[in-house]
Amino acid sequence: MIKVLWSNEQEKQEIDAPFYALIEKAIGETLAFEGFTKEGEVSVTLTDNDGIHVLNQQYRGIDRPTDVLSFPLFDETDADYVMLGDIVLSLEKAREQAEEYGHSFEREAAFLCVHSVLHLLGYDHETGLEDEREMIEKQKEIMKRLLVNLAEETV
Repeated sequence: MIKVLWSNEQEKQEIDAPFYALIEKAIGETLAFEGFTKEGEVSVTLTDNDGIHVLNQQYRGIDRPTDVLSFPLFDETDADYVMLGDIVLSLEKAREQAEEYGHSFEREAAFLCVHSVLHLLGYDHETGLEDEREMIEKQKEIMKRLLVNLAEETV
């Protein structure tokens, strides 16, 4: 089981317990899909566009806000208890993209966490077309499973 360590560094988006639970489910569903059974932790920092812009510039040399950043720490040789890494999510950007794509803020935030966890596990869509296709297919299947599981919980 992976423990999620939370940090909320933004004030623009109100966050409630169901939102935190959704993000934890997105993380858990991604790990389950990948057959990840180790115990450990992942940190999730919630920020806004200004906060993620600074990090994007500092760590990637890109001078604009992005939706999510992933900082992997996991190494296949790690012990049974692992530090997967850090996820930094711009809730402001997630809201913008949800409106742009025509779906809910919660769905967008969950998708971004699925995407980020795949990065923490070593997937990278920027290394080539085949890698991008693989990551896209995994994201689609994980989101489908996540949405089915969430629907079953509300019945």
